[in-house]
Formats: sequence, structure tokens, C-alpha cells
Amino acid sequence: GPTRKMPLTASAMDFFQLFVPDNVLKNMVVQTNMYAKKYQERFGSDDTWIDVTLTEMKAFLGYMISTSIHHCESVLSIWSSGFYSNKSIALIMTQSRFEKILKYFHVVAFRSSQTTHSLYKIQPFLDSLQNGFDSAFRPSQAQVLHEPLIDEDPVFIATCTERELRKRKKRKFSLWVRQCSSTGFICQIYVHLKEGSGADGLDALKNKPQLHSMVAKSLCQNASGKNYIIFTGPSITSLNLFEEFEKQEIYCCGLLSTRKSDCTGLPPSMLNNSETPQSRGQYRIRMKGNMSLICWYNKGHFRFLTNAYSPVQQGVIIKRKSGEIPCPLAVEAFAAHLSYICKYDDKYSKYFISHKPNKTWQQVFWFAISIAINNAYILYKMSEAYHVTRYSRAQFGERLVKELLGLEDTSPSH
Repeated sequence: GPTRKMPLTASAMDFFQLFVPDNVLKNMVVQTNMYAKKYQERFGSDDTWIDVTLTEMKAFLGYMISTSIHHCESVLSIWSSGFYSNKSIALIMTQSRFEKILKYFHVVAFRSSQTTHSLYKIQPFLDSLQNGFDSAFRPSQAQVLHEPLIDEDPVFIATCTERELRKRKKRKFSLWVRQCSSTGFICQIYVHLKEGSGADGLDALKNKPQLHSMVAKSLCQNASGKNYIIFTGPSITSLNLFEEFEKQEIYCCGLLSTRKSDCTGLPPSMLNNSETPQSRGQYRIRMKGNMSLICWYNKGHFRFLTNAYSPVQQGVIIKRKSGEIPCPLAVEAFAAHLSYICKYDDKYSKYFISHKPNKTWQQVFWFAISIAINNAYILYKMSEAYHVTRYSRAQFGERLVKELLGLEDTSPSH
């Protein structure tokens, strides 16, 4: 849960600023102004440009975040006369001023001579965000490694033309997270860039288990020695990785697939489906030290690799139609934690910022901001402030937008 107690009067802005404090926003102001100056030196002066201020930067973020609540395809719809127009917030800043800030917006204006990382334009922001996640929240023992749902808005996909779809560029990165499966709080973010068609490209990531193993190690680099139980999908699950994690006192439970997983070192007899008909709930087990390979049958064979649960401990899967199906405890635990993450995706993935810039670093930045807001809401729900006001996720987002735009008084009431 949260590591600090927030006051009863804490606002949406207070929770958001646990991860994106004023010093980070002030840095964005400085970097944006530096970039604007350099850009104009190179391409000619812009008489309409005035250096951006902290108040304007907060308003700029507020406009962007508003697209996560109202799901308008373009943030400029706010100033239009159409369905997504919003006169109450459009008056804070003119459209032309917003577009100027959008044109020059930067988190890191210039590459330093030592920088080789492709995410250099937002790496300091991602590092600051990670520090905020680490210091504000203590995760539960059970966590999940997965890719959150950050794909296109399904309403837009259903209504746009083929030409519009073709014009939209595919994402050039893959976003992975380590997530507390008791609360949904995202503890760590890892961004894998598609930097070409080489061995480390995103295309290779989809079918090379060693790259998935690299992602898992990056996400768990701060987890060693804490006795965490990490749940993984088929692409990450492998005997070599789990044994390596066990040496660091990280324990695992993963779904195994003969098609997607690295099955090196596993007995072939357990990877083949038995020809004799089986009844639901039957299972076979093979062990090697603390590691168990479980083959469980339920309208098909499901295989699990774990060193976190004893294979002899019994569990049960409850189905609405077929009732209780017996299974090892590892299977029950895996199903429970993964179903929680599915519920999290259903609830929170629709609150990702809708603005879709062409530049990869900006796409990553807005996804990271969206995750920070979701985390802020989770902390809010676990605080005493929630029992005073009880905002839904949409209401929390609306409050945050108004506070960023200066339309709400965020100071404590006396």
C-alpha cells in the first residue's frame, strides 16, 4: 500500500504530483523554451512566440489529459464547435497558443555528447517517474509482468476509414510493466524500442524468448531479495529464467506454451498431450528441486512452471456453469492474479491519453503520464481522502484537468 499518509483534504493534483512534481514541470518549461530558441535560430524567428510559463505548462498538460476522459481523437477538438468542444476549459488558453507550445514542447531539448540511448529525450522523466513509483508505494508479494492494453481507441477504429487507418503509423515500441496484482499499481515500466530490423527490433521481440527474458530481468532489477512472486505469460516463462530469478530470491509462476515459450531443459514427455482421454481437473506433475512442471487438463491441456507453490497443495477453479474444478494451488493463484489484471485493463486502459503524436518519444511520454494518473487514482482510493469525496476514475481525471488549468482551488480548506 501507500508509504505515506495523505491528508483528508488532498486533491487530485496532490496525488498526481507524487509522481510528476513541480520541479519536473519546471524542467519541461526550461527545456521547451531552450528548444524554441534553438529552433528559431536555425529556421528563422517566430514573432508570435513568448516563452512558456509553469502555469501554461500545467494548462498544456491539462488539455492533453482531458482527451483521456472525453476520448476525442484530436486535442484541438476542445476549441472546435463540434461534439467534443469544451467551452468551459477552452477559454483558459487560445488554440493558437496551445499549438505553439505543442510545436516546441520538449522534456530534453538537446542530446548530450555521452548519450547513445534512443529514449534520451524522455529518459530523465522516466527515471523521475520510477523514483516516484518506488517511494510512494510498497507492492504486495504477488506481481505480474505483462504488456498493458495501450492500443487504439476501439470506437475510433470502428468508425474511421481504411485510408485513415493506413495513414496512422504503427507504434515503434513495446511497453511492458511490473504490476502489483493486489491493487493494480504499476511498479515499474520498461520500454523496448523498435530501432530497426536488427536482432533487438520489435519484430524479433515477438518470437525470441531471450529478448523477453531481457525484458523480465529489466523489470525485476529492483526486486531481488524481497521474496516476490512474479506471474508471467507464455512468452516470458522459461526454466533458465526462473532458476536465475530463484538465486535472487524472486519466485515465479508462469503459464507455459510449447509454441511461445522457451522449453529448454523441460521433459518432452510433459510437453506432449496424452492420447488417453482425460477428465477435467486431472493433472500430472514433474519436479526438479523446487521447480514444478504441472500439466493440468480443463477442456484442453494447460502447463504451468512454478517454484513459488507446492505442487501437492490443492486449489480449485470456480466456473459459473460447471462448478468447482480441482487443480493445484499454483493454477488457482495464477488464474486469480491474471483475472485481476484483466479487470484492471478493462477499467483503466480506456483512460489513456488519446492524443497520438508521430514522434516515438512523445508517444511514450503520454503513455507514461497516463500510467502515472492511473497510479495516482489507485493511491487516492487507498487514502482517507477517498472516504470524504469518493470520485470515480473519470471524475478524478476531470478534477485533475480543472486543477491543472487553475479552475479549482487546490489549497486546503480551513
